[in-house]
Amino acid sequence: MSDYGGDDAYGDTGYDEPAIEFDEEAEPDILDDDVDEAGGGEDPEAIDPNDDHVVVTGDASAAAAAKEKTSNTVENEKSKRVDNDKRTTTPYMTKYERARVLGTRALQISGNAPVLIDVEGMTDPLQIAAKELQEKKIPLVVRRYLPDGFYEDWTCEELLT
Repeated sequence: MSDYGGDDAYGDTGYDEPAIEFDEEAEPDILDDDVDEAGGGEDPEAIDPNDDHVVVTGDASAAAAAKEKTSNTVENEKSKRVDNDKRTTTPYMTKYERARVLGTRALQISGNAPVLIDVEGMTDPLQIAAKELQEKKIPLVVRRYLPDGFYEDWTCEELLT
């Protein structure tokens, strides 16, 4: 008869029955709105948010030293720098590095950073950045990360385009 629940040729009387049968006596705590305790019954006051899920066994000072060794501190980051005389990557700027350098410098120029070349009437920041790169005047450093976690720093003046 109608799309809204009347009798039709197949004997359907509407949508009065629930789609899923639920027995509350068999599973009484599914409908409870109580918040469960954190960590499966652990005391939430005793959980240390700075613990980083590290299991400490044995010497506590050794665990603190291991945690400090894995943390990302400035000293650890500087110790992973490869000296300029021991660099292994090529002195050629890749197309990806070139795009990143030009885009970064063009963004700086569009934000009123001082231009390091004679612009000769140019107004497009990307063209100005390209001319700066051509004249090796861009004051940016390309950092190349190596697979072992170390990195090499190359200035734009050192890299060949």
